[in-house]
Amino acid sequence: MTDQPADSLRTFAEIGQIKFSETDLNGVFERVAELARRSLPGADAAAVTIVNEFVSRTVATGERARRLEEWQHERRQGPSVDAAAGNLPVVIDDAAEETRWAEWAAYAAAVGVRAALSVGLPIHDSISGALTVYSETPSAFEGESVALAQTLAGYAAVALANAHLYDTTLGLAEHLRKAMEHRAVIEQAKGIIMGERRCTADEAFAILTKISQDSNRKLRDVAAALVAKASGHDE
Repeated sequence: MTDQPADSLRTFAEIGQIKFSETDLNGVFERVAELARRSLPGADAAAVTIVNEFVSRTVATGERARRLEEWQHERRQGPSVDAAAGNLPVVIDDAAEETRWAEWAAYAAAVGVRAALSVGLPIHDSISGALTVYSETPSAFEGESVALAQTLAGYAAVALANAHLYDTTLGLAEHLRKAMEHRAVIEQAKGIIMGERRCTADEAFAILTKISQDSNRKLRDVAAALVAKASGHDE
């Protein structure tokens, strides 16, 4: 087996060095797509799409690539859809002669795309995806390009899986933080009511709940208003 070219090794290293604390999930998508466009011979544009049971999400290096991806995932047919589902590479030598996805191929040829290469991204049990590169030149992607794209996709899948986990973890942490803040202000409001009405904690909570229902406001907003009023900070 021949060694990977130095440019390819630098690309793999760049993917591994993405710092999730300095970007968001969308930024990781953009970085992977741009690295694929830049490093895969013959590529004029690249796109990364991940899909689950309900939605798909695409980031591309150009408007044409984005539209070609979205067309496929809206209709659930096309080379990147098949690559994502089967985790196998799909090569289109010439869209003008492609018969497997005739409508998509006609659309691709109409916008000037002649060749495409899609490889699957095994990100998570419930999430699949594909890395796709497009070219204006027929037969732009040969065996070496396919092997390189598969290797790049392996690195990219790890980065995207980690980015998704990091994004999910941050979202959960933010949700828990807000929940704790809401609980704290509700407890403060209960204490104020208990002091004013000489009632129990359960009775105070029932009073807050009734005010919330009667005023059609969220419980945390009612509690925050009461705390602000008691502290003299309401307007």
